[in-house]
Amino acid sequence: MKKVSAVKKERKGLMNMKGVFTRLVMPLVIACFLGVSPAFGAHPLITDDTGTQGKGKTQIELTGQFDRDDEGGTRTEGWEAKAVLTYGLLDPFDLVFEVPYTRVSAKDGETVREDGFADLLVVLKWRFFEQGGLSLAVKPAVTLPTGDDEKGLGNGRASYGVNLVSTYARDPWAFHVNLGVTHNDYKREADREANRDDIWNASLAAEYKLAESWKLVANVGAERNADVTSDTPPAFLLGGVIWSVSETLDLDAGVKWGLNSPETDLSFLAGVTFRF
Repeated sequence: MKKVSAVKKERKGLMNMKGVFTRLVMPLVIACFLGVSPAFGAHPLITDDTGTQGKGKTQIELTGQFDRDDEGGTRTEGWEAKAVLTYGLLDPFDLVFEVPYTRVSAKDGETVREDGFADLLVVLKWRFFEQGGLSLAVKPAVTLPTGDDEKGLGNGRASYGVNLVSTYARDPWAFHVNLGVTHNDYKREADREANRDDIWNASLAAEYKLAESWKLVANVGAERNADVTSDTPPAFLLGGVIWSVSETLDLDAGVKWGLNSPETDLSFLAGVTFRF
């Protein structure tokens, strides 16, 4: 449920008016980096797979991401940390909670920073089909307005979405496809005017088992631009690696590139995953 600033082209002039920038523009700059979506695969992948934890099993992901974007003389940098808790209600059913914390700074003559917790994401994942190497899952999701919408750290109202997930696995390869739609509901009038409500997303990911404990991963995707002034879908390309230290511990790292102007230019990702 990604929000994109509708006043991106106006940042340079507004940065000289620090008070106005802090109250009106900075929240939208932050929103460019939040990107809450009901799709999150094995980190650093953004595209999800159909795998579930199994009844009574738990997974905890702790991830970090640094974003950098340059446009119109303004450099925007963002740091985001996430804690994602996944619990297996049944073998094909997972319940997921995602808590993000973000910090964003924009610089053009003056530096303005905002930070805090963003909206809480709650997801139910159901793998409803599995035959041979092909499996299908559906993921309804809702964001709860726990972030400060005045700072751009949330929508101010609950929003919802659903993703369809498919996986085809045949050693040493696995491929994942996600198709989804999100409906955003905004509390602030400025957000309603600047952003589209309904956002589609589509993405494809591939995994290659390089060795028993190592995987190379790649990801490409796009989504409808939430900025009402632009019809160009933000698109990305990602590459990374996952090291399975043991059956219960994974370490990962990745780099994400923006393929066009609406997408964040460059992101570095890292994470650790525990299962028990």
